[in-house]
Parts: sequence; structure tokens; C-alpha cells
Amino acid sequence: MRNNLIVAFLLVTTVVFAQEKELSQTQKDSIKNLNATVINLQNVAITPLQQSPERQPEIKGTVLFSGKKNEVLKLSSFTANLTTNNAREVFSRVPGVTVWENDGSGIQINIGVRGLSPNRSWELNTRQNGYDISSDVFGYPEAYYNPPLEAVETIELVRGGASLQFGPQFGGMINYVLKREQKKPFTFETQNTLGSYNLMSSYNAIGGKINKFSYYAYNHSRSADGWRENSKYKVRNSHLFMEYAFTKDTKLSAEYTSMDYKMQQAGGLTDQQFKDNPRQSLRERNWLGTPWNLFSLNFDTKISNKLTSNTKLFGLIGERNSVGFTATPNIADAIKPSTNDYANRRVDRDFYKNFGIENRNIFSYTIGKNINNLAFGVRYYKADTRRQQEGTGTTRSDFNLETLSKYPRDLNFNTENIALFAENQFKLTDNFSVIPGVRYEYISSTGNGRFGISSGNDIPFQNNKITRNQPLFGLGMEYKIGKTNIYGNITQAFRPVLFSDITPPAVTDVIDPNLKDASGYNADLGYRGTIKNYLNFDFSLFYLSYNNRIGGVRQFVNNDPNQGTFLYRTNLGETVNKGIEGFVNLNVTRFLEIENTIGNIDIFSTVSFIDSRYTDFKINYATGTAPNVVISERNLSGNRVENAPRYIHNFGISWSKNNFSSTLHYKTSGKIYTDANNTTAPSANGVTGLLDGYRVLDLSAEYKFLKNYNIRSGINNLTNEAYTTRRAGGYPGPGILPGEGRTFFISIGAKL
Repeated sequence: MRNNLIVAFLLVTTVVFAQEKELSQTQKDSIKNLNATVINLQNVAITPLQQSPERQPEIKGTVLFSGKKNEVLKLSSFTANLTTNNAREVFSRVPGVTVWENDGSGIQINIGVRGLSPNRSWELNTRQNGYDISSDVFGYPEAYYNPPLEAVETIELVRGGASLQFGPQFGGMINYVLKREQKKPFTFETQNTLGSYNLMSSYNAIGGKINKFSYYAYNHSRSADGWRENSKYKVRNSHLFMEYAFTKDTKLSAEYTSMDYKMQQAGGLTDQQFKDNPRQSLRERNWLGTPWNLFSLNFDTKISNKLTSNTKLFGLIGERNSVGFTATPNIADAIKPSTNDYANRRVDRDFYKNFGIENRNIFSYTIGKNINNLAFGVRYYKADTRRQQEGTGTTRSDFNLETLSKYPRDLNFNTENIALFAENQFKLTDNFSVIPGVRYEYISSTGNGRFGISSGNDIPFQNNKITRNQPLFGLGMEYKIGKTNIYGNITQAFRPVLFSDITPPAVTDVIDPNLKDASGYNADLGYRGTIKNYLNFDFSLFYLSYNNRIGGVRQFVNNDPNQGTFLYRTNLGETVNKGIEGFVNLNVTRFLEIENTIGNIDIFSTVSFIDSRYTDFKINYATGTAPNVVISERNLSGNRVENAPRYIHNFGISWSKNNFSSTLHYKTSGKIYTDANNTTAPSANGVTGLLDGYRVLDLSAEYKFLKNYNIRSGINNLTNEAYTTRRAGGYPGPGILPGEGRTFFISIGAKL
């Protein structure tokens, strides 16, 4: 299979070169000028007319963006709390983004789009400088790492249409592009912050360009006690980048990122505990630590005036380690009178070793008078995960991963992926483009090891191998009207069966041997652009179909109610997310032509109305008591999807004059159900129940002086709103997870 896919890719490449023919000098000059404007995906620095977000050009580097819903957030163009990676502020200019706020550390950014789950951004293809950074893109796609936003130049977000060039994810792709210095031989940047609850942060970076050699390195260290009890943390993030330009068009670079952190998990609360005191914590012995190592080699070259190529070799070596008392918050973590000690904690550990290689190309050719563009490439990815769970830990309170016996669950998972993709921009006129595309995924997932221990005997995990060959198709279009354009896109997506889907919580559970991957599609239709130098906007409709959702249904053992029940994990149904997304930024002073008098005043708004419902979701439920248990079936069709608010709105005003800038940001989000049954009343343990909407106000400001120095400050949750964005069923502690109350920071920095 692998050989056939590689041969297919070579044939595509051969056809591309075979199509190359002699062009007139005018056509050659046109292509040369086009290529001269192409910006490398890792080194983009867009100069905005208004504040972010901007949109990608039709082509950038070796990526085709024409016809796709996308945003580029240039972090230096607005004021926000970057020190603690405040996602609520940073993504306030992107409509439809749901943010889960587990804690105030900012170590993990949890975002979802269009009603999809924000859990560690797992519905998004998450990248740094164009390569993968999550645990396992297909088997365990959770992002335990994200870079410190003080080190980030831009954040690039592409909605569901990204599934052809980047991967099949329903949410699309997010890429954190790190800062680089390409002009001076040496620069030094520092930003040092103090804040509420003993927040201390220091970001220091050096970079430069000497002849053909470029380099950049940073170290970011941050620690705090946290707004809630038992929520202290300490994180270090280091990065090194080096590049050598053989010619203007041929460059080789290498980079390495190392992160290590230790954070205390305050755990969840019941609704009454949250009402009494949202800052309280009933868990002081719960910890999480995640050492993470990323590396990549990047090769850019222009093979000819018509063909540009990029190849990345990348890898990840990391761990996910947790230890704690994991009971629901209505169960106290108390000293037992019989032992005069705490209960033993649970230890869970994951070990990741991933690597991949990805090749991308843009081939420009002419049909008539118009230059058309073909984006094509190939990818190979391999990931190994060792998962040790349910270990019996110590009775201590510190971050200690010792176990008293072997792990009951000790599993090995492997993922192998080969993908081919191609998208072509047909320029039917100077203003109208049609973009068909295809992606072909080969994914093989295997698992083996010990599933549990019963009466001292190992319970082997049934060797599972799931192989799929998945084609995806898409079609986009874009029509330019001056500096605005109408765009549309419909693209298939799918989500492979995850490791968690084939390893149920209990050994008595049963997995459907015909379990299917989730599949569906995204569709967008919108109008976006800029008007003169004062208005920036993007309004669109979206429709997202998500089929074959996986869940558990109760069934009788041997179809006999007297023998009890078991949980059968299978494909249950479909959800449809649809709605409206809008963004507008108006520079009031430019519009009124009074900019020189009072400076710049920008007002912005992002609005999203989301209708996320189950259209077919069959579940079984049990009534009665043994031996008279009755299993009945019902359909949740019409129920709202859990964790999907009806609306998410952001409103803000920014003012800047001379060297001072400030932003006042207001966010409001609707109510959410936290389970598929749409349970309204909160459960006694805080795990299920309707969550009220919330409103949060943030204020940030910056003053630049002596050309190279700055003072930044801000207050998050200015009105000290008591709110929550989620309930957890497990990690990082079952129950309600409160959002942070009012916090303050002040920072001083320089770039020399």
C-alpha cells in the first residue's frame, strides 16, 4: 500500500513537470513577480490596514488559501494579556471560537470552533511553524503544548476547508508562527511581568541575521500561586532556531523546542460549592506534568520560476504525567481513621515518540492569459504511544509518580499515516477562481498490551488493527470585488477512531468490531475584505455535518436481563452545526478623518450564532432493579450538542495615540448543556447540568518610550464576574471548573 501511494505521488510530480513548456518573456516575468511576493509560512509579517485579523493572500509559500475561511492574528497589532496566554482576549477577533478556561496558567490553550469541543483544541490540526505539535494527530490529538504567546508573531487559523492541505480535522488548522529576526546582526528582547497571586514571568530572546546565517532563541519562564487554592504552577519554555540561505530561493533551517512544567490541579466543584466560594479547592494532592520536546528540519527551494517546494522533517518526544485523587467533588479527600493516612492516589502516564515528513509544492502555470496554481504534496507520519494507567500511587501530597505495583493498564498504540493531496486554483477570470481539491489518507492504527488485572492475572488487550483508505474531496470558489471578495467552500472531513474509543473504562465493556470513523463535511459562504483604510469585515454562513459519533449503549449480557448489562461502544448518530459568523473592525477616526487630532479609535465586534443539534442519536437506558432491569431505546434527535453555546459575542474598543494604546474587551457567551441528554438540573457531583452563560470584561494597555522600551498592564475580569466555561467528567478534576476572578499584571520590556 505504501509503495503504491509513493508511486502515485511520483506520477503526479512527473505530470506536473511534463506540463511545463516554454513561456513568453512577459509570462515568465509575471510568474517571477508572483513568486517574489510569496511569503514563507513561518516568516510572515502582515502589515494591517486595521487591527487583526487579516486574511491570507491567495497563495503564501507553498500553501493555497484561495476560497477558504481564514484569519491571521498579528499579536503585535493589538493589546492583550500575552504573558499568561489569555485565549479569551487573543481570539476575541475571531468569530465562533469557544474557549475552555480550566485555570489561569495559560499552559494549555483549549479552543473549539463552530460548536465543536474545545478540549485541548483536539478538533483542530494544531501546528507550530507549520508542523504538528499534538500528542498523536489521529490516535490522541490533544495539544498539551502550545508556545508562549510572547514568542508568537502570528496565529493562523483556517476553518474546515483546511482538511485537504493539512489534515481531515473537522475544526480546521491552527498554526502558531514564532518570531524571527531577519534584518539586524543581533537583537535582544526581554519582557518581565509581575501580577496577582505571585505571578512572575520572564521572556528573553536573541536573534539576528549575519550574511546568509539567521538565528533566534528564547527562554520563557513563568510561575504563580493561582487565583484558586491549590493551583500553583511553574513552566519553562525554550526554543532555538538556525537557518542558512544557500541562495535567495534555497534555505535550510533547523529548530528545537523544549518545554517542562509542573502544575497543581485544583479540581472541580459541585454547584453548591461553586456558589459558596468559586476560589475554594478540595484537592491539594493532584498534579500534572508534561515534559515536551519538538524538533524540525525545514528546506525551502524554488525549483524553477514555476515550481516552489517546501519539505519538513519533524518529530516529538514527550510525556503526559498525572497523579491525584480523582473522585468527584462531593467525595472528600480525607485522612482515613483506619490508616491515619490519605487514600492512595492514581498515577497515569503517557510516553510519545512521533516523527513525520511533509512535502508541499506550488506549481504555477498559464491557461490563456491567467496564471493558475496547483498545490500538491505528500506526507508520512508515524506515532508511538505507551499508555500506563490506573497505577496505585503514594499517599503523599507532592508531585510524585511512584507506584506501589505494576500498572493494571499498560498499552502500546501505533499510528501510521500516508497522505497525498492536491488543490488547483483555476482562474477563470482575473477576479473569479474555482478551486477543486482532493486528499487521500491511508491510516493504520494498532494496539496491544495489558488491559487490566483480575485475580492477579493479566487481562490481555485484544490486538486491534484498524486500517482505512479515506478519500476526501472539496470545492471552493472566490470572486473579487475591489478589495473585497465573495468566497465559498465545501470540504469533506473525518475523525479516525481514537485510542480512547477502543479502550473503554471497564474490562466488561465491549467494542463494536465494526466501529466506524466519524465523517462529514464543512461548508462556508461569506463576504469579506476592506473598504478604504477604515473598515475590515468578514461575514459568513456555515454548515457542519458530523456523522457516526461514537458513544456507549447499555445491552443485556446474552440478551438476558437476569445476567446484567454491559456497555457497548459503537457509532450512535449524527450532529449538525450551523450558524452565522461575523467580524467587523471600524477605525472611527480614519472614517471621520480626525485621526491626527485624537489618535486612532478602533471598534470591533465578532458575533456568532450557533445551532448545534443531534439529528439522529439513539441511546439505551435502564430502568428497574435487578433482576427486573428493563433496557429501553430512545432517540435524542433535536437535542442540543453538549458544550456548544447558542451564541458567542465579543465587543471591543481600542484607542492609540503616539506611544500609548489600550483595549477594552467585553465577551458574552450563551448557556450550554454539558451532556447529550440535555440535563438541566445539576447533578449532586457537579458533573452534569446546564451551565449559565457568562459576561467578562478585560482591559489591557501599553506605553512605549525611548523608542525601544515598553510598559504593559492589564486587568482581566474587570468586574470580578463569577463564571464557569465547563464541567469535567475526569481530568483535570470532575465537576465545575471556575473561570478566574479579577487579576492584574504589569510588565516592562525592551527590544535592543
